[in-house]
Amino acid sequence: MEQQPSVEELLAKLLEIAEPLSPFDMPLLDAHGATLATDIYAGERLVLRGGIRIRSTQIGLAASIGLDRLPTLPHPRVVVISAGDDLVEPGQPLADSEDEFETNSWMLTTAVREAGANGYRVHTIPENHEQLKEVIEDQLVRADLIVISGERHDESFELITAVLKELGEITTVRPKMSESGLHNFGLIGPDKTPVITLPGDPVVAGIAVEIFVRPMIRKMAGAPNIFRNQLKAKLKGSITATPGESSFIRALLSSENGVIATPLEEQSDLVSLSDANAFIIVPEKSGGFKVGEVVEVMVLDRSSN
Repeated sequence: MEQQPSVEELLAKLLEIAEPLSPFDMPLLDAHGATLATDIYAGERLVLRGGIRIRSTQIGLAASIGLDRLPTLPHPRVVVISAGDDLVEPGQPLADSEDEFETNSWMLTTAVREAGANGYRVHTIPENHEQLKEVIEDQLVRADLIVISGERHDESFELITAVLKELGEITTVRPKMSESGLHNFGLIGPDKTPVITLPGDPVVAGIAVEIFVRPMIRKMAGAPNIFRNQLKAKLKGSITATPGESSFIRALLSSENGVIATPLEEQSDLVSLSDANAFIIVPEKSGGFKVGEVVEVMVLDRSSN
């Protein structure tokens, strides 16, 4: 039987297996965008502080003091795999009503890139045990983290779980989170590579990559800001939630006599996830909020890391 942790408990477990990557020296131009691993001094003066993201001005400063390389924490290499015999590549025809366009790997690959990783989408869609195992084993050589999802109704979850358990130590959980489902996480392969599986429903997967996968990537990259910015906002509209489950309501933030959070009317499709620039955080013990209440909001700034 799967465990049922809170969102916070699951996130803590995931961060335990997301170890920061080992630093190495990179040529200046290659270091652009990476995280500086250590403090840099010019004589006794601290000129670059470890933990910052290396921008153009830091590259220029390094060059000005005679450095041609910088110690960096590399971008994590994240491999994204979708598995299931009903998944069809976009651009190809659907054979029958059971088929669905493969959506998640496209969304998740770009989401992990937005988080600061080098994201790699596996173009092959494994349909059975042998194919999936072969794909995962092939990808282990280049992966710092593997993210796997299945079909919309999670028909392929048992297939994914069975393969992962042959490759390492895996825990199955159903977090106390609305619009969630079963997740796996653990360490696989000879190098104990972290792996996480997300539910097949694209909306649920899109929320899960923000809540769970993004902080893992940020920690692995040594980023000083692992979590999204959060702020207080006045609620425009009401929210009904199920006590005992955390919820992340897609919303629009605006500045109208203060910060206003407006829940989007339709919460169940990718349009709302695409339109949203924030999640309204509904805690596990809450039954919702009334119009005008102050709520905690996670800001989804996808324009930067």
